[in-house]
Amino acid sequence: MRQIVLDTETTGLEVSDGHRIIEIGAVEIINRSLTGNVYHQYLNPERAIDEGAQEVHGISIESLQDKPKFHEISDDFIEFIRGGELIIHNAEFDIGFLEAELKLIDAPYQYLEGEVCAAVIDSLKMARKLHPGQRNNLDALCKRYMIDNTQRELHGALLDAQILSDVYLAMTGGQVSMSLTANAGASQAGLTQVGSNREQHDLPITIVAADELQAHQEFLNYIAKHSNDGISVWQALAESADQSGK
Repeated sequence: MRQIVLDTETTGLEVSDGHRIIEIGAVEIINRSLTGNVYHQYLNPERAIDEGAQEVHGISIESLQDKPKFHEISDDFIEFIRGGELIIHNAEFDIGFLEAELKLIDAPYQYLEGEVCAAVIDSLKMARKLHPGQRNNLDALCKRYMIDNTQRELHGALLDAQILSDVYLAMTGGQVSMSLTANAGASQAGLTQVGSNREQHDLPITIVAADELQAHQEFLNYIAKHSNDGISVWQALAESADQSGK
């Protein structure tokens, strides 16, 4: 399976206001392994960058004057992501900008999912399902999965794609990986269970921050308030455990 972890930086937040992409970063994963194959490109957006956006990524319009325009790199970019699954944190944002760029150059394909890529996976939606009621931005997920993001003083497309690739692999670490050449005897299809042997694999330890615990408690209180019993299932289980001395 080929997956592409992707991120972009832009001149502003709203593509409907004519904002453009100024940086694309993408990291290749094949069969749950980072290949070291990356795509990285700065772009000349041919317009000003919002002050708020520049504070986030630190990229000035002056530094982009000699960079190529999107139409000059579109073929190489599309070739890099073609056929793979795109993994993007808050995919709607990046996909919206990329497809707007494709429409501006009248590309033969104007939609990425289905036309260029096999699928689009939104890692933000995935994280919200795994960790409801908690912060699920990239920094919070790095803290939760103990992934080093100390270099992330500012947002950067390639750096964020590299960090997200580690986060995604950590979030999906209990899944099965396909290997047709190694461990062929594991099953007829060659399936190898990742993380199934505690002696061979280090299991991640999640340390919950105080603000996350507070957010979780507030979420439980919200559920309890809107439930018929006036208490959430989790709170009922916790009280039962307390009463039994566990």
